[in-house]
Amino acid sequence: MTDQFTIAADGIFKRTHMCGELNETLAGQSICITGWVHKQRDLSHCVFIVLRDRSGLVQIAFDKTATPKPLVDKALAARGEYVIGIRGKVTLRAENAINHDMATGKIEIIAEDMQIISEAETPPFQLLDEGVREDVRLKYRYLDLRRPELQRNLQIRHAVYQTTRKFLCDEGFWEIETPILANSSPEGARDYLVPSRTHPGQFYALPQSPQVFKQLLMASGVDKYFQIAKCFRDEDLRADRQPEFTQIDIEMSFVDMEDIFALCEKLIGKIFKEAAEFDLPQTFRRMTYNEAMERFGVDKPDLRFDMELCDISEIVAVSEFAVFQGALDAGGSVRGICVTGQATLPRKQIDQLVEFAKGHGAKGLAWINYMENGEIKSTISKFFDENKLKEILTKMNAKPGDLVLLCADNTSTVFDALGALRVEVAKRMGILDATLFEPVWITDFPLLEYSEEDNRYYAKHHPFTAPMDEDLHMMETGGKDLANIRAKAYDLVINGYETLGGSIRIYQRSMQNKMFDILQISPEQAEAGFGHLLEAFKYGYPPTGGAAAGLDRICMLLCGDGAIRDVIAFPKVKDASCPLTKAPNAVDPKQLDELYISVTTPPAEGN
Repeated sequence: MTDQFTIAADGIFKRTHMCGELNETLAGQSICITGWVHKQRDLSHCVFIVLRDRSGLVQIAFDKTATPKPLVDKALAARGEYVIGIRGKVTLRAENAINHDMATGKIEIIAEDMQIISEAETPPFQLLDEGVREDVRLKYRYLDLRRPELQRNLQIRHAVYQTTRKFLCDEGFWEIETPILANSSPEGARDYLVPSRTHPGQFYALPQSPQVFKQLLMASGVDKYFQIAKCFRDEDLRADRQPEFTQIDIEMSFVDMEDIFALCEKLIGKIFKEAAEFDLPQTFRRMTYNEAMERFGVDKPDLRFDMELCDISEIVAVSEFAVFQGALDAGGSVRGICVTGQATLPRKQIDQLVEFAKGHGAKGLAWINYMENGEIKSTISKFFDENKLKEILTKMNAKPGDLVLLCADNTSTVFDALGALRVEVAKRMGILDATLFEPVWITDFPLLEYSEEDNRYYAKHHPFTAPMDEDLHMMETGGKDLANIRAKAYDLVINGYETLGGSIRIYQRSMQNKMFDILQISPEQAEAGFGHLLEAFKYGYPPTGGAAAGLDRICMLLCGDGAIRDVIAFPKVKDASCPLTKAPNAVDPKQLDELYISVTTPPAEGN
C-alpha cells in the first residue's frame, strides 16, 4: 500500500477500505475511508471521531499536539451525521485503550487528511436513542435505517434472497415473474384495485398471490417454478403483517406432500444456516391440525415452551359453578394451562391476564394458586371441595408453586383465549428465546370452514386445494360431513408464526367444479375469476403442488424482531399509510377525469 490515493473527478476522496474491514493486520498501512460521523469527542489533547458506514465503526484520532491546526479544526467542525473522508494510518491501540465493544476496537486511524463531503443539520432524533416514537422514526426512515441494527436486518434480508435463489436454481427451478396487474377474484381478502384508463369502469387487482399464474405455468410444462413475489392484501395490519409483502413462491409438477416437505426443509434449513448460522433439524416434526388445537389452542403453536392446554371438562362435569356448568351444558368445554412457579403472582397481574383473555373472546378466567406449602387458594374454592381441587391440579400436572388458569366457554373461544394466553404468559415470564427456532409442520387441516354469519362454507386455504383421498366421499354426501373433510394442505410454523403454507392442488375440472359448488361460487363467478385456469384443465393438466414462504416473517425471525416493519426498508403503519412518502394521498382531479372516476367522501362519524 502506498501513500498515494485516488481522487474522484468531482474531487471526493476515493476510499480504499470499508470502516468495518479495518483490523490489526493493516497496522502501519495508509488507508482512505468515507462515511458518517457517528460520534465526535473533543478532549484536551485529542479529538476523536467514530466513523460509520454499513460495514461498522472505526475510530479516528486527531492529536492536537502533532496534527496541523487546520485539520484539527475540520475535525471539530464535523458534527453528527456529517459525511466525511479520512486519510490516515492504521495504528494499534495500547492494551488499556482497546474497545472490546467495537469489532475494530484494537486499532484506530491516525488522521493525516480530512474532507467534509456533506454537512448535516441536527437530526430530528438521535440514532441511538431507544425512546424515539415510532412515527418519528418512520417519517425519517432514511435516518432510521442508518442504525446498525436495521442495517444488519437489511443485510440478513439480502442473504435470504441470495440463498433462496441459489438453492432453488441448483434444484432445477426456473425463476419466472408473473403479472402484478391481474384480475380480481371472488375469494380471499380484499383486493387492492387499480382503475384502467383504457377500459373505463374496469379495474385490475394487485395480486394477493401468484396462485393461478403458477398453476398455469405447470399447465405450460415448466415443471419447477419459483419467484420472490410481491403480494398485496387490503386487510387490517398486525405486527406480523403488511399490506404489501414478499413471499418465496414455489410450484412443482408430479409431486406429493412428501416431496414438498423434503424440498422446503432443505430450503428453510439452508436459509437459517446461511443467514443466521443456525442449524435446524434435517427433518421437521409434524403435528396434525386437531392435535395442535387440542394441545396449544392454535394451528400455529410456539413449541419453545410447554404450558399445554389441559381439558378438565369431565372432572368438573357436575358442579354448582354456573360458569363451568353453563359452558358444558351448551356443548363447550373447560380447559386450562399450568404456569410453572407463578403461584405467588400478584393479583394485579392476574387481573391483567384476565383482561387479556377477555380481549380474545373469553368471559373471564378462574385460577388456582397451588402454594409452595401445599395450600390451595382459588376463586372457585366455594364451588369445589379440596379433593376436587386436588383432582384438577393432578390432571393439570401442577406442582406446589404453580398457578393454574382456567377458561370455560364454547371450545372455539376456549382455544382462542388460552392459545393466546399461553404465549402472553411466556412473554411476561421472559422464557421466549429469540435465538431458538422450533419448526413444525401442521397437517390435516380442514378443507373448509363454516361461516355462521354468511351461512356458507369457505376454503380454509384456497379453492384450489385438493381434499384427502380418504375423504373424497364426503364431498358427495355433503351436509355435516363437509366439516370433516381434510385437505392436502400444510403449514410450516416456526416459533408461533406461520412461515410457509401450501397444498397439493386440484387438477381435474370435475373436482374443481365440485369445490366451487360447495363454496357457492357460481359458474359465472368461477368463469369471471378463474376461467383461464378452468380452460387449462381441458388440455392435459398435471398433478401439481407448491408452497409460499413469507420472506418478511422469516427475516423477522432471523433478526430476532417482533415486528415485520423492522425488516422492511420502507414499511407501512397500522392504517396502511407511509409516514415517509405520505401515501396514500390525493391526486390531481385531471388524473381522475382520465379514469372516469369521481370521489365521494365517507359521512362523518355519527351521521
